[in-house]
Amino acid sequence: GVNDSGDYSQKSVHVSKHGSPALRKTLYQVMDVLIKTKPDDPVYLFMDKKRAQGKPYYVYMTAGANKFLRIYYGRVKEYLASLPASE
Repeated sequence: GVNDSGDYSQKSVHVSKHGSPALRKTLYQVMDVLIKTKPDDPVYLFMDKKRAQGKPYYVYMTAGANKFLRIYYGRVKEYLASLPASE
């Protein structure tokens, strides 16, 4: 394939158009703010590691958004589990 040939180095990748465009846009905006304001955040550190590996912009932004959603889901689930059970 094209990605296996000698010295070829892919500069960018196309974003998958599956899923909600509004959600994708919102997640990219969240990642953009996070990159600019939270250098000690675990998601920032993860994206910085991917960027240092030479990953294209959309690859590390999508990976960061996925990491953010997993952490957010875990925290919400933990919070809901800590609430007292109502009858």
